[in-house]
Amino acid sequence: MSEAARVAVIYYSATGSVRKLAEAVAEGAAKDGAEVRLRRVAELAPEAAINSNPTWAQNHRDSQQIPEATLDDLEWADAVVFGSPTRFGLPAAQLKQFLDLTGPLWAQGKLANKVYSSFASAANVHGGQESTILALNNTFYHWGGLIVSTGYTDPLLFQAGGNPYGPSHASNNGADLPDEARLEAARYLGRRVNHIAAALRPGGSL
Repeated sequence: MSEAARVAVIYYSATGSVRKLAEAVAEGAAKDGAEVRLRRVAELAPEAAINSNPTWAQNHRDSQQIPEATLDDLEWADAVVFGSPTRFGLPAAQLKQFLDLTGPLWAQGKLANKVYSSFASAANVHGGQESTILALNNTFYHWGGLIVSTGYTDPLLFQAGGNPYGPSHASNNGADLPDEARLEAARYLGRRVNHIAAALRPGGSL
């Protein structure tokens, strides 16, 4: 029998939407038997910018108990799920900086043959969530990763908007946190990623 898969959930969140999705992904993976690390990437914005938005400032305070991601988390994991808000159809700079620091692991081949997936949020329904997920996939291709999407593999995904690329949320310009349907889609992604990562371990099976 295969050992439990190791799943890292690494995200950046400004106003809290992506953090809630990340927590749900981690919950889904853990309940499916994974050993999970939930990690946030370092904040790059100055305190003045953070404090200018009360929702951003509150989420920043609420996130302090979550450890910051390190390259060790990537090396440790069998599967990594990344989350980001949308910035002009791309991942946020905070997450992108973390990805840009992975060169030493990539050069040693330590990021290849792992399972990768992603989720996103944007201010509007058509604000670029899918584009952000697809942009993250470009990194996984370079790493030699195995990309796992949700696809249309469970009816609950239609209740969350029907995005086959990965769970996403439209936050109404940061005013709304993900509803239960979107959180359940995120939990489903955690279960799916863990199931496939565990199957790829020695002794595993789909």
